[in-house]
Amino acid sequence: MRRVACRRCGAVKRERLDFLADNPHFTKRFAFYVGRRCAQASIRDVAKELKLDWDTAKTLEMQYMRAQIARAGTPGPKAIGIDEISVRKGHSYRIVVSDLHRRRPIWFGGVDRSEASMAQFYAWLGPRKSCQIRLAVMDMWKPFRNVAEEKAPQAAILFDKFHIMRHLGEALDKVRKAEYASLGGKQRHFIKGQKYTLLSRRDNLTLEGKRSLKLLLSANKRLNTAYILKESFGQLWDYGREGWARRFFDNWRASLKWQRLEPYERFADMIDRHWDGIAAYCKPENKVSLGFVEGLNNKIRVFQRRAYGLRDEEYLRLKVLSCMLPPL
Repeated sequence: MRRVACRRCGAVKRERLDFLADNPHFTKRFAFYVGRRCAQASIRDVAKELKLDWDTAKTLEMQYMRAQIARAGTPGPKAIGIDEISVRKGHSYRIVVSDLHRRRPIWFGGVDRSEASMAQFYAWLGPRKSCQIRLAVMDMWKPFRNVAEEKAPQAAILFDKFHIMRHLGEALDKVRKAEYASLGGKQRHFIKGQKYTLLSRRDNLTLEGKRSLKLLLSANKRLNTAYILKESFGQLWDYGREGWARRFFDNWRASLKWQRLEPYERFADMIDRHWDGIAAYCKPENKVSLGFVEGLNNKIRVFQRRAYGLRDEEYLRLKVLSCMLPPL
């Protein structure tokens, strides 16, 4: 390696070799190999396989992830998905924003789920690119909606189908608990231990699960009614016009009359209050894959669980932003 005496400052400088990694003991090619392996296995396993120190393997993987993100370039999203992930116990959250058209996360940050943390994303994106956003998909968390309306007023707000169906599942579970508490003796036997059988989609159940569900619904009329109402509500997202969707919802809500399903009535009131963010999906320009954000959350939980928790927040940020990018 050449060493040159600088005429300007008098210091001796050494030439920079492009094929070396940030850690000069390794080549960049080897660093990228370590990064590709760490995408499939834990740092400990990769370090043991390649006879490296744990910290060295982690440093090489972080260089690889930074190179992935740099190659992906600066985003200019037209449709974004907003969600939060828990980084540790005690309601400690970070916000993840995804580009729904390119199907990759583009921003990870904030210190909680507040408006101030959400505003950091739009400040990072800049006013010009914020004005290009046409659709923002989120849950019904008010701070996210308030900041989107302020920083990207031209964007349509769409509430995530999976969060809404989760609220409906919770309402069904409250009905199940109320029925279990009101019954006694042998009648409780049909309900006990059937929570996930009742909340799961019928197509996802095993043959034994379908038999248990059929027995449960035939034994309890209120749970049967609640289950049918829950399954039919998913039809709301199949309509291509807001008027048809509203007519379906009004009929669904009217069918709750005389059923004594208080959790369902509260759920219907919540849908009515947030109707604009649900009806937005009826417009053709707002037809995007609503399952991507939920799938990304599952992917993040997988590598959090594989690492038994991630304490280094910068490493977690790089891991989230690069998890959907193609390998180098």
